[in-house]
Amino acid sequence: MVTSSSLPAEPRSLAPSTRLQAAARSGEFLITAEVMPPKGCDPTHMLQMAHLLKDWVHGVNITDGSRAVLRMSSLVSAALLLREGIEPIYQVACRDRNRIGLQADLMGAQALGIRNVLALTGDPIKAGDHPDAKPVFDLESVRLLRLIGNLNAGLDINEKPLTDGATSFFAGAAVDPQCPSWSGLQRRFERKVEAGAQFFQSQLITDFDRLDKFMHQVAAGCNRPILAGIFLLKSAKNAQFINKNVPGAQIPQHIIDRLEKAAHPLEEGVAIAAEQVQMARQLCQGVHMMAVKREDLIPEILARAGLGKVSAVKS
Repeated sequence: MVTSSSLPAEPRSLAPSTRLQAAARSGEFLITAEVMPPKGCDPTHMLQMAHLLKDWVHGVNITDGSRAVLRMSSLVSAALLLREGIEPIYQVACRDRNRIGLQADLMGAQALGIRNVLALTGDPIKAGDHPDAKPVFDLESVRLLRLIGNLNAGLDINEKPLTDGATSFFAGAAVDPQCPSWSGLQRRFERKVEAGAQFFQSQLITDFDRLDKFMHQVAAGCNRPILAGIFLLKSAKNAQFINKNVPGAQIPQHIIDRLEKAAHPLEEGVAIAAEQVQMARQLCQGVHMMAVKREDLIPEILARAGLGKVSAVKS
């Protein structure tokens, strides 16, 4: 278990605070949602979905080659959201860049005004649409978190000064409470906290007893918001596809059966997601919403779960 005495120093405060950081600091129930960059050069659809989410979430995640599938740069996509007045959470994966490229992109993100970062190792190349590409993996997520901490302190990864200014990122990490290795889950979580993670977004959750155990036995005392991953399932076929193709996904048969028996599977999926949001509210400090290609339904899910639009950022 991580205790408050083992926590690293807080990063220097952002001025002004990001909406996400301010809400986390004040103990609000956090809501984030995920939007994929375009498969091409036209960001119109991505921006439309993000605008629909803007008043319902504290931040919009921009994925970085999720499942190792080619998409527009997450850095550019996050900058486009910020230009529209939408607060991005810039996902950074280690798979495709070495430490020079990662630092360069992060310094660029700071210059563009991006402040929320989610540090990821990245899905394996073989899982995606370019299986013959060469993976990099110079770092992984824990070492990337430490790198971000260095940049926030005005140093590069080699402890050399950033002569033209430090970063001020609010850095988060991923966690999988349904990981079959309990000791591995605990060890990895503690390492990410010690490396400087300030919030956690989980993989999709279907076992809320397991989430409850994680919150009480692993995350208790960490003083970091945990956001449970809630995924909109559109049909039984969609759930089966996710179980087969998404690493770590464990959608139980009773949910698949419920979707299969439903007269309107998508509506049933919305109902299931709303129920899961309600369960998460009893256990942790937030939810991370995922509704691939139907991000427009996230406000309905949140409303059905009894959540309204988020409050304005507090300084």
